[in-house]
Amino acid sequence: MIKPLFQNVLVMVNGTEASINAVRYAVLMARLYRSRVYALYVVDTATIKQLALNKIFVEEESAAYERSLAENGERYLRYVEELGKAKGVRIETELRRGAIWSETIAMADERKIDAILIGSYDASSCEQKEIASSTFKSVLLNARCSVLVVKERMIEQLYKLA
Repeated sequence: MIKPLFQNVLVMVNGTEASINAVRYAVLMARLYRSRVYALYVVDTATIKQLALNKIFVEEESAAYERSLAENGERYLRYVEELGKAKGVRIETELRRGAIWSETIAMADERKIDAILIGSYDASSCEQKEIASSTFKSVLLNARCSVLVVKERMIEQLYKLA
């Protein structure tokens, strides 16, 4: 018998509209394929450490920024759970600290993920685009499963109709 393609799906959440659209996509996948959905928010402590080493942040600023990111992450993950619950889909959420790409790969391996969903990033600054591009490439190159970039323009409407 053929193994279902999307038994376990992991969505990378960062609070952008693109990542929320990826969550909506995962919810629809769960309803269609009976997938188990996981959502991950990573507090990017690797970048925070780099900023501190380059003396862009002092230690107090680094700690405050990390706390702020963690609080935002918890808030986004609660919202993700609500999106799933509204459509009868349970989303298991997790907040981690570290490099975004390596924590994503680690969780994918731990949970035997079949597909990682990434929202098509819409970074505004050159620096954000560079970080997003670097993260995306690292996930794509190191993942042992499929990586799907969610670009569906009508996903919010499809989600509402589901």
